[in-house]
Amino acid sequence: MSVEKLKKKLCIQEWGKDLVMDILGALLYGAGISVFAVNADFAPGGITGMAILINHFLPFLPIGSLTILINVPVVILCYAYLGKKYLLKSAISMGIIAFMLDIVFPRLPSYSGDPLLAALFAGLLSGVGLALIYSRGYCTGGSDFIIMAIRKKFPHLSVGSITLLIDGAIILAGGFVFGRVDAVLQGIVMTAASTVMIDKILYGTGSGKRITIITDKGQTVADAIGKQIGRGVTMMNVTGAYSGLPHTLLLVACSNQEGYRVKKLVYSIDEKALIMISPNDEVFGEGFKSPED
Repeated sequence: MSVEKLKKKLCIQEWGKDLVMDILGALLYGAGISVFAVNADFAPGGITGMAILINHFLPFLPIGSLTILINVPVVILCYAYLGKKYLLKSAISMGIIAFMLDIVFPRLPSYSGDPLLAALFAGLLSGVGLALIYSRGYCTGGSDFIIMAIRKKFPHLSVGSITLLIDGAIILAGGFVFGRVDAVLQGIVMTAASTVMIDKILYGTGSGKRITIITDKGQTVADAIGKQIGRGVTMMNVTGAYSGLPHTLLLVACSNQEGYRVKKLVYSIDEKALIMISPNDEVFGEGFKSPED
């Protein structure tokens, strides 16, 4: 088999995997919205939440079709920031999700029990679905496009703050539309559950801690971490700007469970050490995930 044919075959296989994950993700996302959220009278964040609000006043307009209609001007405005390939992949996701919301799930029974459980399971299912879609480089459009476009224009703004602003406004609007404070609370519960599931699936298995240590017993601390916890340590000589005194800076990457052990071990050796612990969404390299994952 020639190199070109092999590349083409691999490309087709990748597109096949993408499509399978996209369909599975859309199936779970559609179940979360149609089975649990729609009949519970609350609006989640994002374009889907806007579609649910519009559908409340214009029930003859299907939610899936509304998401596509709302996305059209968003796509036009964000095209320059996101590029053709990314938008094409995302258009496929939007189409599959709309099909699930308008064709598949309206023919199935929906949950009409406890509103809080409805919000919780809507968040869990939609979160898993979105994580599967995101894991293959796809996107569901809507507020995702807006968030990424805003980030490119104003990089000093965090994704979290932009998301909070957009989703918060839609969830709050749901409280006014449905005339219930509980609608706002349900929207918050669903969004929180969805966010947690996305983070756990995309980053949970590869997340960890990044620990920065400034100490006067650098070699001793580094040796102890290596022997007792089994993690490598990077050492640098640094100087305190105020005191002018030399210190050692240690950098350690470890799992979430090992973070507490590292802190406790360092302070058992140097009680005056300065320790800064930060989260790492993903860690690649020896002892962690393979760069090919």
